[in-house]
Amino acid sequence: MDQTRTPSRRNFLNGAAALSLGASLPLPVLAQAYPAKPVRILVPFGAGGIADITVRIVAERLGDKLGQRFVIENQPSAGGINAARAALQGGPDGYSLALFSNGTAVAAGLFKALRYDPVKEFAPVSALGYFDFIFATGGESRFKTMGELLAEARAKPGVLNIGTIATGSTQNLSGELFRSSANIDARIVPYRTTPDVILAAMRGDVDLIVDSYASMKSNLEDNKLRALGTSSINRSVSLPNVPTVAEGGVPGFDVTSWNAIFAPAGTPQPIIDTLNKGILEVLAMPETKKMLLDLGIEAKGSTPAELGDKLKADIVKWTAIIDKSGIEKQ
Repeated sequence: MDQTRTPSRRNFLNGAAALSLGASLPLPVLAQAYPAKPVRILVPFGAGGIADITVRIVAERLGDKLGQRFVIENQPSAGGINAARAALQGGPDGYSLALFSNGTAVAAGLFKALRYDPVKEFAPVSALGYFDFIFATGGESRFKTMGELLAEARAKPGVLNIGTIATGSTQNLSGELFRSSANIDARIVPYRTTPDVILAAMRGDVDLIVDSYASMKSNLEDNKLRALGTSSINRSVSLPNVPTVAEGGVPGFDVTSWNAIFAPAGTPQPIIDTLNKGILEVLAMPETKKMLLDLGIEAKGSTPAELGDKLKADIVKWTAIIDKSGIEKQ
């Protein structure tokens, strides 16, 4: 008999023992090879903003759950190009992830050549949270409701000013969408930073501003700003007593901002599944929910498929708004 093709009794017993030992271990112990080292999350915004704070809250708890650190790397740039390219250069192994937002969808319509394809080159993992923009006036403004502001805008075309941050930002395009959806003649005034926008409203330099709840929170509480409407189709979890813009006189108006985790395309599905499951569990924690709600963010995950569909739909939506507004593509 050919001995090279017949296992020895010792080898047979050793193999049987190994199989027996493996069968006695819990399945997660056998399967949990990821993550085996720290994971980078590339963020296309500077430190301290809503997206940055959101992902840090989630990343800390996700690291505790999965047993490795999730390290935030801020790489702000126009269109999120630097962060996206850095994530792609890391390869599809689950150790270089990217934070995308509705701003990613805006960039896809705003840039002639974005240098990355958020749909084809990335795989969706999970949403982290959703939030509204607040349409507000200064605390001393003559406008007490959205209806009053719309009435004056229609009675006096070209008189009202709407303040937002830079042209092409989601806030700016939300102002453009509001202007066209409400069918009013109003001027969009872009400012360099959110504090500049808020100061302009408090001084009465502009009649209406569009920005996040987190950026306005303290001034709303001190009555230095007055919220007239919120941008989503449903009322804000942070300001449930404030009507939506749709309720205030612009039927169908709906702008919902979001932040989410994506991985380079080709990342193995078990890694996507591990990340998705971990994120959903973190977002379900009462502590996480409260911390994000304080920022005006509804902690809410998604399936990868749901997130992918949201990104594609928002690219179509914002591209149409950009084209209609006449904003020059970059």
